[in-house]
Amino acid sequence: MFLTTHWSLIEDIQSDGDKDRALIGLLLERYWKPIYCCLRRKGHDNEEAKDLTQDFFHEIVLNRKLVQKADSSKGRFRFFLLHALKQYLVSEKRKEAVQTHIPRHKIVSLDVANPPVLPQTVCESSPEDCYNYVWVSTLIDRVLSDVRTKCSEQVMETHWDVFHDRIVRPMLSNAAAPSLTDICEKYGIDSEKKASNMIITVKRRFQVTLRQYLRNTVASEREVDDEFQEIMRFLPKRAQHSE
Repeated sequence: MFLTTHWSLIEDIQSDGDKDRALIGLLLERYWKPIYCCLRRKGHDNEEAKDLTQDFFHEIVLNRKLVQKADSSKGRFRFFLLHALKQYLVSEKRKEAVQTHIPRHKIVSLDVANPPVLPQTVCESSPEDCYNYVWVSTLIDRVLSDVRTKCSEQVMETHWDVFHDRIVRPMLSNAAAPSLTDICEKYGIDSEKKASNMIITVKRRFQVTLRQYLRNTVASEREVDDEFQEIMRFLPKRAQHSE
């Protein structure tokens, strides 16, 4: 069942009360980076992009114009947001109306003191590609953080360290991965096969957790599979397959 998806959050928005603030806070936390980076690629400076990002989310939650158009049967939530953003930017009247009618006491602060640093290739890509890149990157960051926490809770810190050295750090720094021999020597592991199995264990946890996160953004298991395959193609081959 997909009862706690971002679609259902949108559909459950009420016209007033503290619930609005909680919902916009959740959506802002999950999606501000892709929206903000997309706006920067469209030529807006830092302050303009911040203001537009906040106004866009208040348009969804408080004025409900976009909420009324939400239809989970149309597919992935992130594409709905991107389409809604494009429509939002077309009309200056809509922007002015949002700025006029947002209750200032309900504003959820957007602190972009340190904007995301993007690879040069992404900075030169289209706003839509930039949006998708940042969305995927942000999602992967959350999944990795969750997996690391769970490994720590289950006294599997070495499993995480091996996975991080072999998969995560090379992926983030675009560097060569250390050999299994070097990893075994560093962590006192008695065989490369054991190190490889540790990596596979954490990699499977990563994939399971990624699927759990994706269920919050789509309306069916088929769409989870589609998003999962798309995101896995985004990752280096070593992160996709078993050692």
